[in-house]
Amino acid sequence: MTNTANVRKAPSSRFILTAPQVLSREAGGSLVEQIVRSVEVRIDDKLLRTGARMPSIRQFADMHGVSRFTVVEAYDRLVAKGFLESRRGSGFYVRERSPIIAPGGNVNRSTEPPPHQLDVVWLVRNMFRQLPQQKMPGSGLLPNDWLDGRLVANGLRAVSRQNQNLLLQYGNPQGFLPLRQQLQLKLAELEIAATPDQIVTTAGVTQALDLVARHFLRPGDTIFVDDPAWFLMFGSFATLGAKVVGIPRLPDGPDVLRLAELAALHKPKLYVINSVLHNPTSTSLSAAKAFQVLKIAEQHDFTIVEDDIYCDMHPGAAVQPATRIASLDQLNRVIYLGGFSKTLAANLRVGFIATSHENAKHLSDRKMLSTLTTTEIGERVVYKILSEGHYRKHADRLRSKLDGVRDKTIRQLERAGLTIDATTPAGMFVWADTGCDTNVLTEKAMQQGYLLAPGSLFSPNQLPSTRMRINVATMSDAGVLRFLEREIGKS
Repeated sequence: MTNTANVRKAPSSRFILTAPQVLSREAGGSLVEQIVRSVEVRIDDKLLRTGARMPSIRQFADMHGVSRFTVVEAYDRLVAKGFLESRRGSGFYVRERSPIIAPGGNVNRSTEPPPHQLDVVWLVRNMFRQLPQQKMPGSGLLPNDWLDGRLVANGLRAVSRQNQNLLLQYGNPQGFLPLRQQLQLKLAELEIAATPDQIVTTAGVTQALDLVARHFLRPGDTIFVDDPAWFLMFGSFATLGAKVVGIPRLPDGPDVLRLAELAALHKPKLYVINSVLHNPTSTSLSAAKAFQVLKIAEQHDFTIVEDDIYCDMHPGAAVQPATRIASLDQLNRVIYLGGFSKTLAANLRVGFIATSHENAKHLSDRKMLSTLTTTEIGERVVYKILSEGHYRKHADRLRSKLDGVRDKTIRQLERAGLTIDATTPAGMFVWADTGCDTNVLTEKAMQQGYLLAPGSLFSPNQLPSTRMRINVATMSDAGVLRFLEREIGKS
């Protein structure tokens, strides 16, 4: 039996060492992993009590016939995982652990708000819950198995083999120059002329919108958005003290008559618009509407912020007519936003702003003052994928997958009792009418383990709505359709 005479005991229980025979180079896992697992089990089984002192690194190494480096790494991992704590000059001790609630557990579900409390924060928070993606038709992302994790992983490996000093420093506040040069080529394909100096990289389109809003808006200013539109920006703009006004969205773009009336009334500073594959309807701006919107902006002197995050899901004008306002204006009155979170990986958080030279300088300075730089590692990964020609083929595959499920999903939704009156041959969303209050429907769905996106969240006024955004890529679970058919049949 191992001699523990020199080991300090915990006040409440005798200290029990890991048995030497459990450590073997032939056993599964490295020696470090075996030590970590063994100590974790003994702590979870209350064999090692809170406050118990672990053997010193030298003692543990001698007793178990392993190197001190192995013990150091194992103890460091146990500290990082919250099982041990390190006390300088004293050693390692078993740490008091907080109870961990499993993702999706009853505690989370019991705290879900009733229908009248559904808001943007509720939806975003639940989008980050660990629900299976096929149970989240309200999600704004493609399923992981639709994306190409190997493509991103290969990019990360290639970046890791570069000069390591480059990965340890701040990047350029305006963004990784080779990526901005690559984006210049990408924009040229869309007939938008922009030099690298006119491009500022961001942590996704979310940060891009925030930077633009903070630069242009002052408390009391008015900002126009589509109605319906991407919900996250409503609260963000409101926190800046701005008045958010919705412009009704029609199948071919905004209601320009209403846009002109409201522009004369409110004198907005900005108008944020999805020209291509609008979220949540997946409709796109016609050429006629694009000219009219630009003309109204010139007449009433406001800036257009064109969010084109779904750019690479669009098959081209030959399949679905679409005009980008930035291609008409060439970044004089239009600020163009893009990114890769929808098509490559949300976790890369790589987006960009293309604008005039003057705006680019101001926005780069504002970015520098708020976050110094964006993460250049992610920008280098995206640059590698774009520059080696892999991205175009990847985007083609995504469009083909969406084409393969869109019509089938729409037919299934219609059989379940939903109405979809503005279908498009592209994009990942449909804007469906359920004929009932989708706030109530969403609460019932969450109780069944499904996440929906009620229409009330997509309007600045947040009023109850019968509409709902559905992600056609996340509708593979037949239980979602059975739930919708059952509940809509009751209304």
